[in-house]
Amino acid sequence: MATDLSGIRNIGICAHIDAGKTTVSERILFYTGKTYKMGEVHEGTATMDFLPEEQERGITIQSAATTCPWEKDGREYKINLIDTPGHVDFTIEVERSLRVLDGAVAVFDGKEGVEAQSETVWRQAERYGVPRMCFVNKMDKIGADFDFCMETIKKRLGANGIAIHYPIDRGHELKGIIDLVEMKAVYFDPHEKGSVMVVKDIPADWKDVADKWHAEMVERVSELDEKLMDKYLTDPSTITVAEIKAALRKGTISKQCFPVLAGAALRNVGVQLILDAVIDYLPSPNEKPDVQGTHPRDKEMKMSRPHDANAPFSALVFKVVADTHGDLTYIRVYSGKLAKGQRIVNPGNGKKELASRIFEMHAKDRIPLEEVTTGNIVAVVGIKDSYTGDTLCDPDHEIILERMTFPEPVISMSIEPKTQDDRRKLSEALQTIRREDPSFRSNFNEETGQTIISGMGELHLEIIKNKLVRDMKVNVEVGKPMVSYREAISRKAEDVRGLFKKQTGGRGQFGDCTINIEPFTAAQAAEAELDFTDNVAFENAIVGGSIPKEYIPSVEYGVRQAALTGVTAGYQLINVKVTLTDGKYHAVDSSQVAFEQAGRLALLEAVKEAGPVLLEPIMKVVVTCPEDYFGAVTGDISSRRGMIVEQEDRGNAKIITCEVPLSEMFGYTTQLRSLSQGRASNTMEFLEYRTMPRNIMEEVIKAGQK
Repeated sequence: MATDLSGIRNIGICAHIDAGKTTVSERILFYTGKTYKMGEVHEGTATMDFLPEEQERGITIQSAATTCPWEKDGREYKINLIDTPGHVDFTIEVERSLRVLDGAVAVFDGKEGVEAQSETVWRQAERYGVPRMCFVNKMDKIGADFDFCMETIKKRLGANGIAIHYPIDRGHELKGIIDLVEMKAVYFDPHEKGSVMVVKDIPADWKDVADKWHAEMVERVSELDEKLMDKYLTDPSTITVAEIKAALRKGTISKQCFPVLAGAALRNVGVQLILDAVIDYLPSPNEKPDVQGTHPRDKEMKMSRPHDANAPFSALVFKVVADTHGDLTYIRVYSGKLAKGQRIVNPGNGKKELASRIFEMHAKDRIPLEEVTTGNIVAVVGIKDSYTGDTLCDPDHEIILERMTFPEPVISMSIEPKTQDDRRKLSEALQTIRREDPSFRSNFNEETGQTIISGMGELHLEIIKNKLVRDMKVNVEVGKPMVSYREAISRKAEDVRGLFKKQTGGRGQFGDCTINIEPFTAAQAAEAELDFTDNVAFENAIVGGSIPKEYIPSVEYGVRQAALTGVTAGYQLINVKVTLTDGKYHAVDSSQVAFEQAGRLALLEAVKEAGPVLLEPIMKVVVTCPEDYFGAVTGDISSRRGMIVEQEDRGNAKIITCEVPLSEMFGYTTQLRSLSQGRASNTMEFLEYRTMPRNIMEEVIKAGQK
């Protein structure tokens, strides 16, 4: 494996659904020689979409990793590529991929520009500090408009996009690409599946357009570098191609700018230029800052690891895939090296692990390796107790790398095994899925005897149900999807007592605590440096030892457990701060269990006094519809308690952005199709939890009590 880090690129392809990510990935595999035949998404033959569900639906459900070579300027490079899903229900796949990538290619539809999910992906990449470049795909589509796409990158993403390509014609007339850096026209031979590139002078009738865009590019690039700006102000014509590329690379890595390319992956136009740009502008692992972490036994003690093969080994688990021959654990190696059969440790849980086999992945195929070094992405077999977000490291030099954040599920449904044998298989199957997918939850409701599964959307739950039935051979009946509400409080409640007293002959049980409770946010918790696990903060404000120190964690545990199971309607209580102010204990009868119960009782009582409310998930919905159906669509949104936030014209279509409660959105896609004769489309993503109206809250509580 490559040990020279400057020759490695870890990149992801990400975008809105249907922008053409997987088609771009398939072309990259073909042109780098990883496949001899181009896979097509619409034919269900895409290499990267290898799950049966993906091939049937023509969408990406899980991120797929591959490694491919690329030669540029006589040097061989190695590209670790991850193709991610575009559908919002599988946003966790994008999240965990971006956490371990050094760069990303954001793909946009040449006609639609920046769409709803593109913004979400962009924000995720921003959060993890991932440098990006943009590829405006589908320039062969009727209505494709590069200038419009550039405008949406600037306006909707607030990004400093710098065009380094411009298409020669568009729609069916698309002929090739103008390289604005080299000032050459590049054509792709259709008889050779685009694999032969022909570089020519820019056609005379495109010279003025090319000069205009080139001049703008040089001006924008000069702003990124002081020396270049001096040159630009004295004589712009003296700026060389090498200087432009160097400034663009520096600006891209520091996220001051984002190079914008153009092409049409399905027509095999412009894909090789993406690979060249990945090498030219996206960072290698050693151009990223040292990876940060903390000491396993002291969270305050900051640590780091250099991107160096001779440093102690550290890696992050970003994906686990259940496999008949042992789970495949995908890791990104940040420092040191890992040999086959080497013993390592998970410092988070203290478990020793064995890397019995190491594989370089190519979608579902694997190539065995003897060892893996810094900067690479591989799959390991033999890891038993480490899951997504866990760190693996050298037992003598422990470090915990920064974890990734997982979104909370917003929708759930009941699931019933058909036979006793299915019941046994179901619990194992759900454990396997939970291990693979951190955005999935399942729990058994003791009162109803039902298993409840929760996920990110209707499609997510449907895919999980199909996986249980088809892949895991578990026969199940499913109930209707239900919304995952949350409980909260609207005001402060002070000096609420929780007393647990039990006398049964002999030693009794005694726990007594007094708490204050108030609404609280993550920002307030960060400012006060309080642990905000499960959106509940706990503070010990006892002075004078009215409760011995050893019982304080028991009170906190009781409070947190009560918050998880809810008070008003059985939904999780969030966004609260509980302050323990006073209490009493008995020298003989007090115990940890008694104070757990006292904490639980105190919280139940306090919530009743603090104005309990229910929060409901609000979805950001973006509807694209022809003007003729605008009135019917907006009327329907209003009837669903929706609030229209923004509307804009795009050609003869209307783009409506609105915020609607999830409970009103079941079956919306079908309804939208019938309202618009199949001509409107929509995307939906979770926005936030908001207080629900009192009358609806009462209905939900009543329904929950039945």
